Amino acid sequence: MSFHLREPVLHATPVLSLRPTQMTVGMREVEAKRHGWRERKPDDLEQFLGSHMVPVIVGPGKKPFLIDHHHLACALHAEGVESVFVTVVADMHKLDESTFWNMMDYHGWTHPFDARGRRRDYKDLPKTIEGMADDPYRSLAGELRNIGGFAKDATPYSEFVWADFLRLRIKPKAIERDFETALRAALDLAKSEEANYLPGWCAPHSVAAGLRDGAPKKKKAK
Repeated sequence: MSFHLREPVLHATPVLSLRPTQMTVGMREVEAKRHGWRERKPDDLEQFLGSHMVPVIVGPGKKPFLIDHHHLACALHAEGVESVFVTVVADMHKLDESTFWNMMDYHGWTHPFDARGRRRDYKDLPKTIEGMADDPYRSLAGELRNIGGFAKDATPYSEFVWADFLRLRIKPKAIERDFETALRAALDLAKSEEANYLPGWCAPHSVAAGLRDGAPKKKKAK
């Protein structure tokens, strides 16, 4: 068994052969990537695919399990792209199913949570990217990061951690009714002390300084 191979596979891999390791995506982010693909010149498309290889784990049955770039894979499939190039991060095809998923969980290579933020069984993961559901809170978290609400962080699935934080504080109907207003509310939450434990938190200097000096003083009730 080999780990961290990061070995480029130079032949094309069918997009629909990729097994998702998460249950949801933010469809707004998928749509943004679709738009970016359509904006590219035809001569640039092949070069784009060559420079955006997707990372996979070779699992039981030698199936390629996608561990990142789910949004890109969904976008490319929706735009009619049939194959992508992959990078093999680890080959674990000799493991039994139970040990395989234990190792995937140990390395932070899977996120089996549904669109309501509930942990699900590994068998509930979609078999192809076509089965992935939309999580509006993942879209909200992705756009929040884009506007500087939090910094890109190496923590696995950090956007989903933020999505779950926002899920408890912003109602689904608020996102459906007016995404931009919900995004402004998310930005206010991201700047608050309440979010200081989240990956990539980057509150205003005065808030961060207050936390370094000790617990901030509570405001008196009016």
